[in-house]
Amino acid sequence: MKNEIERLKDTLKKYWGYDDFRKPQAEIIEAILTGKDCLIVMPTGGGKSLCFQLPALLQEGLTLVISPLVALMENQVQELREKNLPAGILHSEVSKVERKNTISALESQQLRLLYLSPETLLSPPIWKIISHPEIKINGLIVDEAHCLAQWGESFRPTYRRLGNIRPLLLNNKTSDTKIAIACFTATADINTQKTIIQSLQLFNPEKFLISPYRDNLKIQIKTIWTPRGRKQELIKYIERNKKKSGLIYVRTRKDSEELANLLKKEGYENQAYHGGLSGNIRRKVESDWLTEKIKFVVCTCAFGMGINKSNLRWIFHYQAPLLLSEYIQEIGRGGRDGILTEVITLMSEASGWLNPEDKNRREYFLNQQIKLYQQAERFLKEIPTRGNIEELSKKINNPNYQLYLSILNSSQQLQWIDPYNYCLNLSKTHQSIELLINRQKKLIKQTHEYLTTKICRWSFLLSAFGFSPSTNFRCGKCDNCLKLIRN
Repeated sequence: MKNEIERLKDTLKKYWGYDDFRKPQAEIIEAILTGKDCLIVMPTGGGKSLCFQLPALLQEGLTLVISPLVALMENQVQELREKNLPAGILHSEVSKVERKNTISALESQQLRLLYLSPETLLSPPIWKIISHPEIKINGLIVDEAHCLAQWGESFRPTYRRLGNIRPLLLNNKTSDTKIAIACFTATADINTQKTIIQSLQLFNPEKFLISPYRDNLKIQIKTIWTPRGRKQELIKYIERNKKKSGLIYVRTRKDSEELANLLKKEGYENQAYHGGLSGNIRRKVESDWLTEKIKFVVCTCAFGMGINKSNLRWIFHYQAPLLLSEYIQEIGRGGRDGILTEVITLMSEASGWLNPEDKNRREYFLNQQIKLYQQAERFLKEIPTRGNIEELSKKINNPNYQLYLSILNSSQQLQWIDPYNYCLNLSKTHQSIELLINRQKKLIKQTHEYLTTKICRWSFLLSAFGFSPSTNFRCGKCDNCLKLIRN
């Protein structure tokens, strides 16, 4: 065991320049190298990528890294290539030349790591290559695995089809092939952990559950009374912090564009960022922010996942978050250098009588989710009991068909036989959809309770994500703790 640890440290020092691992990186790497399935919940900035990149270099064959966002993949692959490590990337925005070169390296088994979006992995041309018997695969990494549970239905429905990847691959490989699955995420409450394990068919996974608590994040919730007051509060804050690097979060693409333009008119150089922008524009905004050509970005939740900027000094939620899972991901991007970072959230007064902005937004979001669930249930009656997703796409004139399939899978009314073929579970009823609706209601209610709680903000967050803080736990920095100290 000592020799193995020394070998890992030597590799760490050679390629990453560190003398030792952070806890529990070494334990995670050892578990992956021994072929165990793993579920790793580790805070943003905790060094998750190293935990699967290093073992991939020490094994023969290919490790597939399934990731939801282009920026996340490109940043990590660029860093690996700068170290002269054999890594490739495939997604819808890759140039024809790079795609050709990556496929050539894949077919000649020159790669140790291949980053793919879930859609690219399951595209017939790529799947045909990866599933070829001669392509040796030793592991599947599912990065940002919370997408399976918290965003899988509406963000990237293809995530719900990943559960049968391993058995289908093993059917095409030699009999002695073993493929371990390791899932990484920064946030996963107990229910999300169960969903990840069940959806991906993890076998007795070893769990590494690290608290998301960051003692250098100073959380504050501010009540505002009018839409004008919201804008004034933001502008006053930016004026005080305009020389520091920050992020402003909003909930919709439209809000991102409108607020960015408003702030430009006020003389503050910035850019809007959301999932509706082209890949080239998103990469340009990310680069400008990372190199501090602009100090802040007005963004939706699409920004930040996998982007590492150590000196992010403030995170401003211009609109109250809808889900705590998004919120804790977003605030976790701040202060990765360990220096105190401010996390500010504006919320309308709690009753919604004087300023109904947040209340209306919550209700709109919930109604949209309910509408989707109801549409999915109607869609259930339009499709055959058993079917193939490629054939279905040709017959069904509905752009949301994959989204509906994902919802039906989440409600257990549909089961994926493999990533391409499904069968309906006729024993499940309308109540299955009702359970999803009730889950959404509880999650939105939980966020509202967080915003209005009188207890330590971090104590509430830790409890919400399955970590049990001590009875007397106080972070000592959030607005509620500071009120207690002053009183």
